[in-house]
Amino acid sequence: MDLNGPGPQRGHVLLIAGDVAVRRRAVQLAPSANLAALAMVPASVLLGSEVPTDTVCLDGTRDPNTVLARLRSAAAAPGPLLVYLSGRLTADRRGRRLYFALAGTTASAVRYTAVPWEWLGGELRRRPAGLTTVLLDLAADRDAWPLLQESGSLPVSPGAQVYGVVCPPGFAAGGAGAVSGYTRQWIDQLRRSPVRPSDVQLHALAAGAAGLPPGALVLPTARELGMRTGPVPQQQQQQHDHHHQQQHQQQQSLRPADGGPQEHPTRPVPRPVPAPDAVPGGDPAVASDGDPRPYIHALASSGRHGEAALLARAWEEYVRGVYGVSSAQAMEWAEIRADLARMAGDFVLAARLWMGACWVRLAGPGGGGPEALAAAAGAVYCWTRLGEREAVVEVGVDLVAVLRALPGLDPRYLELARARLSAWEESGLPRPVRT
Repeated sequence: MDLNGPGPQRGHVLLIAGDVAVRRRAVQLAPSANLAALAMVPASVLLGSEVPTDTVCLDGTRDPNTVLARLRSAAAAPGPLLVYLSGRLTADRRGRRLYFALAGTTASAVRYTAVPWEWLGGELRRRPAGLTTVLLDLAADRDAWPLLQESGSLPVSPGAQVYGVVCPPGFAAGGAGAVSGYTRQWIDQLRRSPVRPSDVQLHALAAGAAGLPPGALVLPTARELGMRTGPVPQQQQQQHDHHHQQQHQQQQSLRPADGGPQEHPTRPVPRPVPAPDAVPGGDPAVASDGDPRPYIHALASSGRHGEAALLARAWEEYVRGVYGVSSAQAMEWAEIRADLARMAGDFVLAARLWMGACWVRLAGPGGGGPEALAAAAGAVYCWTRLGEREAVVEVGVDLVAVLRALPGLDPRYLELARARLSAWEESGLPRPVRT
């Protein structure tokens, strides 16, 4: 939040640790550890504002009305507000309402010992838009998780920017005194970045590197991001449009070679702005203008392929929600993910991502233009790197279908791909069945 505007302002940071999440006697989420770690970060850094700030920490609270009073006081702050909640999300089985569990909350007394989730939105709804950020690091229990799956989100307040994760029940434990991955990554990004990233960038970086369990709910969802308006998408639109124009000028068409499909090297991860690959100590740097691509490229170049892939996927989800699934911005991120897979040596995934991008470009304006041809070239290059028969045949069948659909493609290129596929099929491996 950049809220250093004129007028008397006073910010507020409210950090709340709820009940610990335990599964089969193993601690899955330790809210007190999260709170202690986050409380060490200066309030000005948390808020992204230099206004005078009050900080309140609630840890071990058992009375829902105490939490309500603190929420009400925080909502009355005239300046920027950050509300952080970490703990267990539960539900009233009879009323099917979500609750934020406090220390001592039991399944039989949820309505009397936990905070109704709607209290949070109710207290924040009167605040002006753009002044409120809610950060969530939660774990849902077996009663709450079905309700989250039904809704697909966790609403707070229309005027608040909400970022966070909700892990499903049964995920691997992190240890009784361990700071959870999402909160730890949020803190690490604030500490290592020479210029504070925006909240949405922090969220994408933290969610991508947190090692979240499968099925975790990441907030905001792509649909909710698509409903947002403001300066951040407009700034990113200018950056993406500039890069898209540069990329369009650099496209190369497919060219057949004598001995087989030409091994056409794919494009590197775009780096439209100069930025160092690493800061002292070996940590990749975030570009000063907020462009995450140099940071992701630095991760991949240093061998941290898993983190790079997760961050790229988080950013792809973001731009898909803002600009659309078939937008040029979304396609760029799909192709970035493809090239990251190539850098990691996962040529099967890389080929499939390139083919997916090619199909989307074929269905869009321009059809078989240079972008579609370049995506097909990336798929062919990665396919020629495969040396395992089953993978060659399975990917090759789909690749031939892609090449056949490209209008204006030199027919010799398709013939060479078919010949290579047939040579591998003759080994006796059955053709994959398509349903």
